[in-house]
Amino acid sequence: MTAPYFFGYGSLVNTATHSYGGARTARLRGWRRAWVHTDLSDVAILSAVPCDASEIDGLIAEVPGADWAALDAREFAYERLAAADRVTHDLDGAPDVSVYAVPAAHHRKAAQKHPILLSYLDVVLQGYLHQFGEAGVQGFIATTDGWDAPILDDRAAPRYPRHQPIAAAERALFDKLVDRTGARRIALEA
Repeated sequence: MTAPYFFGYGSLVNTATHSYGGARTARLRGWRRAWVHTDLSDVAILSAVPCDASEIDGLIAEVPGADWAALDAREFAYERLAAADRVTHDLDGAPDVSVYAVPAAHHRKAAQKHPILLSYLDVVLQGYLHQFGEAGVQGFIATTDGWDAPILDDRAAPRYPRHQPIAAAERALFDKLVDRTGARRIALEA
C-alpha cells in the first residue's frame, strides 16, 4: 500500500522544519493562501483558502504508515482535507494527498494584536527560495492574501518555534519583496 502525502504551502515547504521523506514540488489547483487569525493562535498563521481561479506551488511529502498524529499535532489549528484530485505532481499513480486549512468559520482578519511573525515568514520564504528560486518567492507573495496585517520583526529573538538561520542575501531578498507588498513592520517590544 502506498503511503499518503500532505501538500505543504507554507513552513512545510522548508524541509529543514520537518523530517518527512519523498518531498517533491507540486501544485494545488483551486486554492490560494491567506494570513489569518484564529482563536487558537496569538499570531497570524498561513492558511489555504478555496479560490477556483488560483493555483499555488508547494511540496508534497510522504506520511509513513499513514501515521498522521505528529503532523496533525503540528498543524493543530487546521483541518486536514482530501486534495488528491487537485494536486499535480510527478509521482507515479494517484496517492492520497491531504492539505491543511483553517476552517473558514474560524478565520479572523490578522490585525495589530495578531501580527505575522517575521521569523515564520522567513522560514516560509526560505523554503520557496530553495525549492522554486526567486520566482517561487515572488509567486508565493502574489498568491497570498492578507499583506495588510502587520509583520512583527522578531528576527533578533525569533518566536517561531521552527525558525531557521537566514543568510544575509536571503534576508535582503525577502525584505525587498515583502516591502513591495506595502506590508507594515512593527518592532518587537522589549
